[in-house]
Amino acid sequence: MVSRRRAAALLLLLASAVQAQPDNAALARQVADVERAFARSMAQRDHAAFTGFLSEQTVFWMPDATRGKAAVAAAWTRFYEGKQAPFSWEPDDVQVLADGTLAFSTGPVRNPEGKVTSRFMSVWRQEAPGVWRIVFDRGSPLSAADKKKYNVE
Repeated sequence: MVSRRRAAALLLLLASAVQAQPDNAALARQVADVERAFARSMAQRDHAAFTGFLSEQTVFWMPDATRGKAAVAAAWTRFYEGKQAPFSWEPDDVQVLADGTLAFSTGPVRNPEGKVTSRFMSVWRQEAPGVWRIVFDRGSPLSAADKKKYNVE
């Protein structure tokens, strides 16, 4: 027979092991907002803001893997030169793991004239509550479905 004290301790232990799952929809909106802010850094020509979204361990394919915040920031400096952004992007799909630690965002990349030219794919990590930083980023050519969706030949 289990004593009441032991039963209470066991219940407390079980309760502490079961944590409430985060609100996935709210986290997806949060990541979409962070992705949009990340994109605004390009539109506003703010390289320092861009760098602030990078994880220390970030990897960007350009087309080969460039590793680390400092290396990616240095490689992207060229995109922040000049008055007009060479491209823009926006998320059209964001998915977050059930535990709220990682997220995936993807969407169209547009040239300065607004024509869709490719897609981006980014993986974000929540490094502190409400603080998302990009850990992986890669562009890809448009699929046949995307070409049809965006009327691109």
